[in-house]
Amino acid sequence: MSFYFASLPSTGDKALDGYSKKKYVCKLLFIFLLGHDIDFGHMEAVNLLSSNKYTEKQIGYLFISVLVNSNSELIRLINNAIKNDLSSRNPTFMGLALHCIANVGSREMAEAFAGEIPRILVAGDTMDSVKQSAALCLLRLYRTSPDLVLTNEWTSRVVHLLNDQHLGVVTAATSLITTLAQKNPEEFKTSVSLAVSRLSRIVTSASTDLQDYTYYFVPAPWLSVKLLRLLQCYPPPDPAVRGRLTECLETILNKAQEPPKSKKVQHSNAKNAVLFEAISLIIYHDSEPNLLVRACNQLGQFLQHRETNLRYLALESMCTLASSEFSHEAVKTHIETVINALKTERDVSVRQRAVDLLYAMCDRSNAQQIVAEMLNYLETADYSIREEIVLKVAILAEKYAVDYTWYVDTILNLIRIAGDYVSEEVWYRVIQIVINRDDVQGYAAKTVFEALQAPACHENLVKVGGYILGEFGNLIAGDPRSSPLIQFNLLHSKFHLCSVPTRALLLSAYIKFINLFPEIKPTIQDVLRSDSQLRNADVELQQRAVEYLRLSSIASNDILATVLEEMPPFPERESSILAKLKKKKGPSTVTDLEDTKKEKNSSDVNGGTEPVPVSTAGQSTPSPSADLLGLGGPSAAGPGALPAASSDNLLVDVFADSSLPVAAVATGAEENFSRFICKNNGVLFENQLLQIGLKSEFRQNLGRMFIFYGNKMSSQFQNFTSTLMCSDELKASLNLQSKPVEPAVDGGAQVQQVVNIEWCRSLWKPRSSTSSLGTEVLSKTSP
Repeated sequence: MSFYFASLPSTGDKALDGYSKKKYVCKLLFIFLLGHDIDFGHMEAVNLLSSNKYTEKQIGYLFISVLVNSNSELIRLINNAIKNDLSSRNPTFMGLALHCIANVGSREMAEAFAGEIPRILVAGDTMDSVKQSAALCLLRLYRTSPDLVLTNEWTSRVVHLLNDQHLGVVTAATSLITTLAQKNPEEFKTSVSLAVSRLSRIVTSASTDLQDYTYYFVPAPWLSVKLLRLLQCYPPPDPAVRGRLTECLETILNKAQEPPKSKKVQHSNAKNAVLFEAISLIIYHDSEPNLLVRACNQLGQFLQHRETNLRYLALESMCTLASSEFSHEAVKTHIETVINALKTERDVSVRQRAVDLLYAMCDRSNAQQIVAEMLNYLETADYSIREEIVLKVAILAEKYAVDYTWYVDTILNLIRIAGDYVSEEVWYRVIQIVINRDDVQGYAAKTVFEALQAPACHENLVKVGGYILGEFGNLIAGDPRSSPLIQFNLLHSKFHLCSVPTRALLLSAYIKFINLFPEIKPTIQDVLRSDSQLRNADVELQQRAVEYLRLSSIASNDILATVLEEMPPFPERESSILAKLKKKKGPSTVTDLEDTKKEKNSSDVNGGTEPVPVSTAGQSTPSPSADLLGLGGPSAAGPGALPAASSDNLLVDVFADSSLPVAAVATGAEENFSRFICKNNGVLFENQLLQIGLKSEFRQNLGRMFIFYGNKMSSQFQNFTSTLMCSDELKASLNLQSKPVEPAVDGGAQVQQVVNIEWCRSLWKPRSSTSSLGTEVLSKTSP
């Protein structure tokens, strides 16, 4: 390293010319790249910025981009040099300055140039190469400091860059507009028609028409992908534009069926990139049945493609297609191919996507087949995805169980195969369902008794067995092979192999046996009286043994029957397994679909008679055992601290008619208003898209109301607004102050609006006022 420092000039040398400065700054830059700190030479690099030679200016900007930070004392000199280059109208120097701004991208740079760069971008005399750099530079500043980049002044002129003759400018502008439209969709909604027009010209052109932007016989693939992504920021356009967009998408799907024009991988990569982005747009709009079915068929061809990446992308896209009413049946036709991929695929990530797709395409017609295949795969599945498969099997078995004996067999088999990955939520849930259904209790007791007779049982099976036999062991006690004493001995034979929590549960089962089977009371008391229980090192076990022994000794049979009576049914609430899966997979998980109109008379696993709703696979409430708005009451607790159960999942009925006007929907929800006369919280309105809940508190004439808007869709609400209005009768008496709502609501999430209320008169009519206010909220709120 001394060689490099020795080659640098000494301080006694004469003034260096531009070439020497450039050479020595390059050496400093190389020394820095080797890992050494550089604390001199910065001023020489800044001086290079004032040079009129491209190479010297280029090295100066390169040094500044790499070494100078935003806190440097030279930042003012650097900014002045950049301003001089931006105002020079020399396209080469302007390009270097813009590149430097984008590379540094600091807030100081944004403060200095956020107003200048848009003017360069939209100026009529700016060269195309500079416009490209300006668009990308502005995009960089917007990502780092969005509050400093004001878009109102130049929105329309930036949008019209989509019509620019230079495709490089269009490509850079599309990237900028897409990012801006995600934050301010209303300002850039005029870009939709221009984007469709430009896309149409690209997909209908021959590869020779756009020679400079044709990549392996695919015209402008990067621009096509960017335009398709921009269109995914907005709902389907008006009919005139939609027709042209449909033609573009059909053309892309048709080209995918054509024989390849080149055998090189670059050609297939470019063509498939455009194809998959077009399919994403088709899925996002979810409004053209023919396109959805065609997209599904096209993806089905990729399921057996030799390229692993294409198989992965096809499975991932089909997971989303399975949630559409138009393409769900088409997706189901590929079930055998997906099952085969699950068995033979080498890549674990592809196998995981296959599991996701099986989960998404599952309905009552194929539930038993899919659950059986998942259980078979679970025995050899990778450890990283076993817990997720267990959760999905448990959800599917519960949701689509018509024969509840099949549900019990499935869960017990699940515990046998992958007991280590069966979380508490899973075995809690099976106990809740057995308790809530009288017709399955005897079968569950018999089945779990037989399962416990295996030489090696997983501890979760012992927990389920202890709970079910403690509650319903009397239903099988008439069989000599499962007499009370045999049941007790079978459970107690597992006692010494279990952890402390499981032993505590078994002790609770023993005291339940004393109530169910008085004839084995002495045997159980001997166990409770043993030193291993009364002098147990664990305080919890010792306390239970002492208290249970004392209870069985002094309490009469009537008191025991009262204290140890059978657990009551659990209240119907959200399944915590769904919450567990959502927490694991995130809020943007794929959805599955069930036709509630065709199966509305089928009963729920919990014993309810309500229609089974369409489920969001892997998507539940934000917290376990809570509804979307968190307005429900506390869950019931049992011996195992079981969470509450529910049949009312947070689900989206995609077959329902979502085209009804909001006012018409509100009319059917009038019955919800009266409940707020006597309570301060609850669900005000709910349909297949939206859930609105209220929480309120009042003191004298002042009140505060929290309005919760819950998105029940799997996709995001964009440009979400709500308007709070009062009738003329209430305007003079009621003073409302509300904060605006977040414009974007993620799928399965909620936003909150706080409303401060002041009653200005002394008279208050609860019924009419509450109803009027609720009606106003409902009729003026729409996603």
